[in-house]
Amino acid sequence: MSNPVFNNSAVFGDPRNQRGGAATQQPPAYGTAPPQGQAGAPAYGTPPQGAQWGQYGAQTADAATLDAMYQAPAATTADTKRLTYDDVIMKTGGLLALLVVVAAGSWVVTPQMPFLWILGAVVGLVLGLVNAFKRNPSPALITLYTVAQGLFLGGISRFYEAQWNGVVPSAVVATIATFAAALFLFKSGKVRVTPKFTRWLLIAMAGYLVFSLVNVGLLMFGVLDGWGLRGGTLGIVISLVAVGLAAASLIVDFDSIKRGVEGGVPAKFAWSAAFGLLVTLIWLYLEFLRLFAILQSSD
Repeated sequence: MSNPVFNNSAVFGDPRNQRGGAATQQPPAYGTAPPQGQAGAPAYGTPPQGAQWGQYGAQTADAATLDAMYQAPAATTADTKRLTYDDVIMKTGGLLALLVVVAAGSWVVTPQMPFLWILGAVVGLVLGLVNAFKRNPSPALITLYTVAQGLFLGGISRFYEAQWNGVVPSAVVATIATFAAALFLFKSGKVRVTPKFTRWLLIAMAGYLVFSLVNVGLLMFGVLDGWGLRGGTLGIVISLVAVGLAAASLIVDFDSIKRGVEGGVPAKFAWSAAFGLLVTLIWLYLEFLRLFAILQSSD
């Protein structure tokens, strides 16, 4: 699993990657004899001590009770409090709306308070790690993470737009289009999430992370300037690779959510699913922002 939000979740994680997932003990088939030879175990076919045949077990329901049970409407996911796609859509849409509103406000006030988006970046990073490794979702912490990321995205988008005119609208449209394309490919079955696929994605993302850390280190210590290792043609190629990794991560996220819905996990984990999607979408947007800025710089 690529996204740590889903990878560290006991309900969204792939059971094939969980230890002991395939080692669950199966009960004996109905009608088979229990293990013999145990001390104090009654002979097979005899009722428990002190019980008579016809008295042991639950009483048979009468005809009226059975008829009422059959006529009752089937329980829905709302009745059973299980996760649904609607839950995930509503939570994700709400968080995205909050993100956009806060980012718009940050865009306006960044010239007067430039420290605000830096504070949002630091707080967002801390809350992102906290939420990613929590076993149970916290709506309050996820909402605070969204606010912090909104402050960060509004400020950094203002900076990019001031330097390279038109990159922000292009990045927004490209992010939406990529999300729609990834969802279509996943729903159509043209791209299947297999263990080999997730293993390849994990290795590629680890390599990209190492490259990014090296590039940031070289820039911080003045070894390189400008875009560093991401300048020129190499930078464009690296950005395209990063966009591809983010898009592939979206597909893996969709598969994790599908597994959670089909597995009947509690509805509260819609917050975890929405948070996981938000993390990937923010990463995708930032990669597009960087890509379009590099393209303009190379003109």
